[in-house]
Amino acid sequence: MTECYQRNLPRKGRGVLSNDDGRFEPYRHVRVDDGWAPQQEPGPAFKTTVTVDNSQSILARNQSPDVPFEQSVNPYRGCEHGCVYCFARPTHTYLGWSAGLDFETKLLAKPDAPTLLRKEIGSSAYRCQVLALGTNTDPYQPIERRYRIMRGILELLAASDHPVCITTKSSLVERDIDLLAPMAKRCLASVSISVTTLDHQLARRLEPRATAPRRRLEAIRRLVAAGIPVNVSVAPIVPVLTDSELETIIAAAADAGAVSASYILLRLPREVNGLFQEWLAAYYPHKAAHVMSIIRQSRGGNENDACFGTRKRGTGVFADMIANRFALAVKRYRLDRSLPPLTNELFSAPVGADGQLALI
Repeated sequence: MTECYQRNLPRKGRGVLSNDDGRFEPYRHVRVDDGWAPQQEPGPAFKTTVTVDNSQSILARNQSPDVPFEQSVNPYRGCEHGCVYCFARPTHTYLGWSAGLDFETKLLAKPDAPTLLRKEIGSSAYRCQVLALGTNTDPYQPIERRYRIMRGILELLAASDHPVCITTKSSLVERDIDLLAPMAKRCLASVSISVTTLDHQLARRLEPRATAPRRRLEAIRRLVAAGIPVNVSVAPIVPVLTDSELETIIAAAADAGAVSASYILLRLPREVNGLFQEWLAAYYPHKAAHVMSIIRQSRGGNENDACFGTRKRGTGVFADMIANRFALAVKRYRLDRSLPPLTNELFSAPVGADGQLALI
């Protein structure tokens, strides 16, 4: 029997097109055209829902040799920004959900995160290290306006003189300048702003609910004006679609006051590969083969490379060209330096965090 499969169509305000079952599920749903539904209409809308995550711990630790931090906190799971390329999408399959539309609509919030973190950094066994925020999903995604979990975490870190580095693509970070500026003055805070493209139309397709690119540049300007050191992360660089903007983005970030720059070549781990190729076919069908060809050339003939040392930069002619262009651009615009180092020496454990009262 021949089945006619209905093509997934874009949904307004959402990144990926489909919502396939996770790889751990014992079943798979397949959309089939039975002749009754109009062929060119998108499926039903996916509304954002938020569930409370009752985690009993909040600090995540890693030993990855190409990641510049050892501990992090993620206030949310899933991300409403809906970036089609997000490497964190596969983590949603561990929850029994899809890495597709579920990832950007079925969100989990951790309102107890500040309380849990207070307990963990207040332990006598805790050794202060820089805490990274925004390493998996964006801590300043839209629901942060309602839940203010990130705000609570920063208030705790500021009171404890605990160093923190933040990665985001949201201008909502400006809300917390009152906390971050005094911390930065004591070498306790820095921010990295991700800018993928300056093309507004492309950004709306790649990152549908993220802050507009030009507004991110303004966020850099405002953070720097407040004395907060900012890195611009040109990430990810998408072959054919965004690589031509590398120098332009670096120049714009330098003009906004950024003090350093970094980049990551597009990664397509697990489900992200299929989701990205589906997105390409829908929006850029005439460029899709070219994009994927360069990706494979940069990933040893595969569509992804998970090896430490090469997963962020790639290998081959295209990857080398990007590395050379980046090196020349950051030198030209004086962003060929690192963010100022953050200090652990000022840290003081939260009073009473271990259940003991302070001695007076």
